[in-house]
Amino acid sequence: MREALVLARMAEAAGEVPVGAVLVKDGVIVGSGWNQPIGAHDPTAHAEVMALRAAAKPAGNYRLTDTTLYATLEPCAMCTGALVHARVARLVYGAADPKAGAAGSVFNLAQTDKLNHRLEVEGGVLAEECGALLKDFFGRRR
Repeated sequence: MREALVLARMAEAAGEVPVGAVLVKDGVIVGSGWNQPIGAHDPTAHAEVMALRAAAKPAGNYRLTDTTLYATLEPCAMCTGALVHARVARLVYGAADPKAGAAGSVFNLAQTDKLNHRLEVEGGVLAEECGALLKDFFGRRR
């Protein structure tokens, strides 16, 4: 999660919402990303999607089984859906997202029996630090 926080700060420095994500397999980071939708002019360029893209290309496979995604913010519906489709085994996130979280806060796409894959979910890891980064960012913008 500490590495995801470093990436979130990179997003913030670029004027993006400070969210970072790393994908880990066997204790090794295989993909990382930070929010880039503004700079990339791409509504799908969320930190989680960027980390999945970074891992899938060298793996030569969109299925990223036996991996854990660490994200500083609970993923939205788009990102949680991508994690399900990629067959990520586990999601660990920092701050909950009471407005758009799709891993238990608003929706629970990560564990619904309506889809063909479910993720193990652990929230609240370094939640205060992750949440403060977002709160400070939006506080400066208001």
